[in-house]
Amino acid sequence: MTVERFLVEQFEAHREHLRGVAYRMLGSLTEADDAVQEAWLRLARTDTADVANLGGWLTTVVSRVCLDVLRSRKSRREEPLETHVPDAVVADPEQDPAAEAVLADSIGLALLVVLETLAPAERLAFVLHDMFGVPFADIAPIVGRSPATTTQLASRARRRVRGATLSDADLPAQRAVIDAFLAASRSGDFDALVAVLDPDVVLRADAGDASRLVRGAAQVASQAVLFQQTGATGRPVLVNGAAAILTFVDGERAALWCPTVRGGRIAEINIIADPARLALLGV
Repeated sequence: MTVERFLVEQFEAHREHLRGVAYRMLGSLTEADDAVQEAWLRLARTDTADVANLGGWLTTVVSRVCLDVLRSRKSRREEPLETHVPDAVVADPEQDPAAEAVLADSIGLALLVVLETLAPAERLAFVLHDMFGVPFADIAPIVGRSPATTTQLASRARRRVRGATLSDADLPAQRAVIDAFLAASRSGDFDALVAVLDPDVVLRADAGDASRLVRGAAQVASQAVLFQQTGATGRPVLVNGAAAILTFVDGERAALWCPTVRGGRIAEINIIADPARLALLGV
């Protein structure tokens, strides 16, 4: 076996892990793939004879690439973070069990939204340590801090994301709540809509050039009634392992609704309505 072929096989063995790291870092599937590709290019031109842990080396490379992207994004971002919805991993709920198991391990969209508000170094420290078990001593050189300071970065991030991961884990229970929400919106039953929404529910709609942030059960219920008046229809999908709805108007994709169900009520709704992003969904 040639050295090049050996490197290809070793890299492919780590590809999905690296993509998972990059997706959680960036919240963008395209940028995650770009980061993984950059890791391959760096591997191809590096002498790795003395690298004892290739997986760890590649994770470090991808992390550095992602950190550069996050810092660049932070310096040029103009749109409010509150209305940006990260990319969603979408699948058909009737897919095979093995694929569903992979999705079930995906990070929730609501948590990704919170990660978007973190400083780049905080996000990296939290993702690498809390999600992938990388020791702080290994993360510290990536962010240019001491292990103690890196520990503090992750701790600050942990406080920010606390509660974002709390959701009803049972898919049928999620679906029942979402179905009740859809039935109430179709019938225009405002009171039934409010009843299925958490009083402090947040609706975040990212349409690319026109985004919206709505807070409160009454306000979100009003938006749901207005949207249903467009004649939208929907089909159930899985988004990052959770129940969601892909809606259509006149046969065209209109929006991806991603509710977060907590305690039997919808606590958050993240909507992707950018036509360009909807066209790239894998369903």
